Amino acid sequence: MFRKHFDFLKWCLINLPGWRTHRKIVVIESDDWGSIRTPSLEVYKTLVKKGFRLDKLAYNRYDSLESEDDLRLLFEVLHNVKDKTGNPAIITANTIVGNPDFDKIRESNFKEYYWEPFIETMKRYPCHENSYYLMKEGIKRRLYKPQFHGREHLNVKRWMKSLQENSGNMRTAFDFRMYDLSESVRISENSFMEAFNLRSEVELAFQKDSISEGLALFEQIFGFRSSSFIAPCYTWSRSLNETLLSGGVTILQGNYFQLEPRIGDKHKFKRIIHFTGQKNSLGQVYLVRNAAFEPSQAPDFNFIEEILRRGNIAFGLGKPLIIGSHRLNYIGSIDQKNRDRNLLLLSRLLHSIVTRWPDVEFMSSDELGVLIKDSN
Repeated sequence: MFRKHFDFLKWCLINLPGWRTHRKIVVIESDDWGSIRTPSLEVYKTLVKKGFRLDKLAYNRYDSLESEDDLRLLFEVLHNVKDKTGNPAIITANTIVGNPDFDKIRESNFKEYYWEPFIETMKRYPCHENSYYLMKEGIKRRLYKPQFHGREHLNVKRWMKSLQENSGNMRTAFDFRMYDLSESVRISENSFMEAFNLRSEVELAFQKDSISEGLALFEQIFGFRSSSFIAPCYTWSRSLNETLLSGGVTILQGNYFQLEPRIGDKHKFKRIIHFTGQKNSLGQVYLVRNAAFEPSQAPDFNFIEEILRRGNIAFGLGKPLIIGSHRLNYIGSIDQKNRDRNLLLLSRLLHSIVTRWPDVEFMSSDELGVLIKDSN
């Protein structure tokens, strides 16, 4: 009982400051689209047989590059639920636009880093030939709105150093065209997923270049600029905000706190609190997630009930309901049953939302950001 009261007060406090509206707006933000993870069920089984506990981390257990079936089935669920204006549910697909080019890196004897657009990566995956086409169709049908998540979901400098030193299991992961065999999401010496963690000014300069290149590639792939951004693992330096703005990013998605790395300190971060509608000194607007739909990570948890409860809090305080939901929930290459179960839950969630709040409006993150900026 105490825990429930504590959670209620916590989410009231998170929702209190910032922009308000009488409209009931729902946004679904989904991270990691375009990035590689576990390449196939065969690779998963092989590594588990070798003793690597990929089963202990949901991202390695379920996540992979999105296939044609993954996109078709997700779009079907979204299309079948309409808001008060007749618009279908829409997912903000926060996209990693590049992946390591493993062949070229190996040819350089691990001395140089090379990357490729994710649409090139897809050409090597079976049942992915039409995924890019389906994404563009999803955009046209207002079901799928890509936004920028980074050039790669990888701390390139640290990963390359580990490969060059042949430390840990990095070369084993590399042999299977993977870069992470972690058993948890904790930031550590052996984790490389937080692309914008840093320790030096040299790394900061590299990250600025990667953002500029990534945003340019995003526009080339999708035909429009990304006006919003979310950093992998909610970790980035405020020194990157100006580079993001130069590339067209005026909206910053995230958690209610940002982890800002401290140059010179290995694993020390400054926690910076944010709220929806907050503006930084550059005029960029923050969007803060106030609910989560992550059944792959907690299959026994009642996400529908909890999200409806969070919706009551958010709408009661005049805030949009911004739901975080990572790509792994909608991927079936490694475990089809997990995808199908989660899509059924997503369908139930969306129908529950429009039933409880018939005047709800579905928006993408960039649409909400523009609404906030225009109303100030």
